[in-house]
Amino acid sequence: MPRPTPDLAAEVAEALEAFLRHLELERGRSPHTIRAYRGDLTGLLAGLPRPDLTSLDLPLLRRWLADAHAAGTGRSTLARRAAAARTFTAWARHTGRLPTDPGARLESPRPRSALPEVLRADQAADLLDAAGAGAAENDPLALRDLLVLELLYATGIRVAELCGLDVDDIDADRRTLRVLGKGDRERTVVFGAPAERALARWLQLGRPGLARPGSPPALLLGARGGRLDPRVARSVVHRAMTAVPGAPDIGPHGLRHAAATHLLDGGADLRYVQELLGHATLSTTQLYTHVTVDRLKVVHDQAHPRA
Repeated sequence: MPRPTPDLAAEVAEALEAFLRHLELERGRSPHTIRAYRGDLTGLLAGLPRPDLTSLDLPLLRRWLADAHAAGTGRSTLARRAAAARTFTAWARHTGRLPTDPGARLESPRPRSALPEVLRADQAADLLDAAGAGAAENDPLALRDLLVLELLYATGIRVAELCGLDVDDIDADRRTLRVLGKGDRERTVVFGAPAERALARWLQLGRPGLARPGSPPALLLGARGGRLDPRVARSVVHRAMTAVPGAPDIGPHGLRHAAATHLLDGGADLRYVQELLGHATLSTTQLYTHVTVDRLKVVHDQAHPRA
């Protein structure tokens, strides 16, 4: 774990490092979350007027957010920074580093739930057909890229979850994946026949061509035989989207949106989609119902005689 910036006083830097260890070891936060908290809190703590935590109070927290807002920081980022500050001050109070918790009264703007740009079902079919044609010669990388697209769309899993899969996480007979999601929550997701065929071709003809003696047990491998990096998987999706005229330029998360929306369009129960996506709360999944209602309004306006 990298050290904080040298602008922090020794006592403040020690408190930040202890907090980040708490997030990692006791609360099981991901490296991505810890990096975000480090960046947010380093900016906050660098503005302390004294070289200790006792000057961290509610007016300072509010000024910190206000300055970020004035600089054009978005609502989602402001909400994340406020959450990081509240978590830190609660921990500091609990560990005796602060006499009170100033973050308990800190409010932040709610991030707007912007409707995601969603791939239509016919565009998704064109995307996968083009990838399948590209894998016709059984090139290992083309077979891998086809499986990346098929699994992302078939299951709606996150790109980090996809790249974290091992071969043993696959139950080919039941067509299921064992996925380790956010907060180390494990769930089982299912996939259909097209993804099953892409998986079989990859395991038989693609993966052996990329595997090296020191390769990990990862399901998906990079060109040098290591575990596929999520950044490479993102580039695979963006590159594949260029083969679909008129389609939005989406990444893996866009395929996740598409999978959820198309399931709901097909009549899937909202709680089933919640389980598939690994959402902790149903309210997160309900975003996709807004997408389908929006699409329903378009159809109504175009087709209903009294629209």
